Formats: sequence, C-alpha cells, structure tokens
Amino acid sequence: MIEALKKHWPEYLMEAAELGIFMISACSFSVLLDYPNSPVHQAIPDPFVRRMLTGMAMGLTAIAIIYSPWGKQSGAHFNPSVTLTFLRLGKVAPYDALFYIIAQFVGGVAGVLISAAAFGSLLANPAVNYVATVPGSSGPIVAFVAEVAITFILMLVILRVSNNQRLASLTGFCAGTLVATYITFEAPLSGMSMNAARTFGSAFSAHTWDTLWIYFTAPLIGMLAAAQIYLTMKSTKAVSCAKLHHRNGTRCIFCGKPEGVTS
Repeated sequence: MIEALKKHWPEYLMEAAELGIFMISACSFSVLLDYPNSPVHQAIPDPFVRRMLTGMAMGLTAIAIIYSPWGKQSGAHFNPSVTLTFLRLGKVAPYDALFYIIAQFVGGVAGVLISAAAFGSLLANPAVNYVATVPGSSGPIVAFVAEVAITFILMLVILRVSNNQRLASLTGFCAGTLVATYITFEAPLSGMSMNAARTFGSAFSAHTWDTLWIYFTAPLIGMLAAAQIYLTMKSTKAVSCAKLHHRNGTRCIFCGKPEGVTS
C-alpha cells in the first residue's frame, strides 16, 4: 500500500482533480441554465433545449478531461465503477483501485464545495440543488434500471473502442458523446449519474441521501455486466490497458509503459 502511494500519488491526485473539475463544470452550467433568474434560463424556456445544452457542455467537459495531460496519465476514470471494472478485468492493481476510488470521492465533494463557495445561494436554489442526481417522476426502480442500461452501454463501448487499434484514439470522443446523449434523453429518468462519486459529491452538500443506493449499485452492475459480456466475446488478453487514452507520451501505472513510450 505504502509503495503504491509513493509511486503513484500523482495519478491519484489527478483523478481527484479530474472529477473535481467535472463537478465544477456541472455546477457552473447548471446555475447558468437552470437557475430561474439566470438570463440564459429566461432566454431559453424549453427544458429539453436547456438539457441538450447541458449535455453538450458536459460531454465536451468529459472529452477535454480525457484528452488533457492529466487524463492521459491517470487514464481518466474519475468514476469508481470504471476503476472497479478494470480491477475485475485484471488491469488495475488492488491498491491503485483503492486510492483511485478514495481520490474520486474526495474530488467529487471538493468540486461541489468549491462551486458552493463561488455561487452561494444560486447553487443551493431548489432548481439547481447542487446538481444532485435523483430519480425522475417514474420512480427509483425505473431510475435503477436506466442507470444499469446506460452504464452497460458506456462500458461496452469503451472496451470495444479502446481495444481496437484503429479506433482507440476515439475512445474519449465516444464516451463524451454518450454523456451528452444520456443527459439530453435519459436524465429525466435517473438524473444521469453513472458515477457514485459524482452523486455523493452533490449529495454531501444537498443532503439527498434517500436514493443514494441506486447510484452506488446500478452503475457498477451495468459496467461489470458489460465487462463480462466482453470477456465472453474476447478474453482478458483482449483488454490492453485501463486507460481511456493510452497511446500518449505519459507513463502508465497499469501496464508499466514508462513515460515517453507511446506504443
């Protein structure tokens, strides 16, 4: 454990920062688009259009993080279910997974707290509510099923694309496109989380604990199921690395590629 912490602490901090940045972006765009007195909100009365714009903003945020220098080095998981799925696939060491997950939860909470300090009552407004992810009007069971479905598709796409030598560089764009699509069309069902640390980061400030179980269980079930399906079609040898963007000039703590080696 100590050895992993000594060697890989930069990647752990990067994971915390990545989800923190994602949450700051989510809070900022939610205040801009959902706060009732926002000029943008008043100029765009249609909630579907506002949700589509939010989806585009968060999809681009995810893409920017994945292809950023930090994302290229840490692998840009910023999601405990992604990390645990790659642990299941044998591509992440147990202690690295532990510290990644701790970092992700810390980053999620920190991102919302920083946003709360910046936006104050605007972020606390019920229309924004610290960008908390809660089930839609169809209820928690529908939200649970929806979260399983969207995370299953996300992980299956990540595995298929990232392990295709010709398409691997597009993994981040595919993931970001799915984030944008899910926010636009699926968010009314589950709030579109896919990420326990992301939901916990908002719940910590919003005190929305009642349905937290959905976002701690459904994304992991969906992603592990996708990994199992992938393994039945391929094998663990077909999974090259736990990074979403691997062919770059940064070191890889998962497969041992030293810094500067790109193949």
